[in-house]
Amino acid sequence: MDDPVNPKHYQFEINGFRVEAFDYIRVVLGDAGALAYCRGSALKYLSRAGQKDGQPVAQDLKKAAWFCVRASHIAEDMAAATDDDEIDWDNL
Repeated sequence: MDDPVNPKHYQFEINGFRVEAFDYIRVVLGDAGALAYCRGSALKYLSRAGQKDGQPVAQDLKKAAWFCVRASHIAEDMAAATDDDEIDWDNL
């Protein structure tokens, strides 16, 4: 059964390797860009929860949570890679 929160079509193949679309996005946008992408996506799913015909509210909330978890991992990676005081968190 396909996962409606992170479906198989969010993966693709590059040179024989399976790649998650999100991992590709993070590489292309960098950590700050991927963090902004996660925050925006979480807001999108929170805002539309219960608004899309036939879409269970819980599914959109799970998608928002998925992006929040990814955002927290990116923020932790960024903090570990550099001194927390050097990151302008207010402008990300």
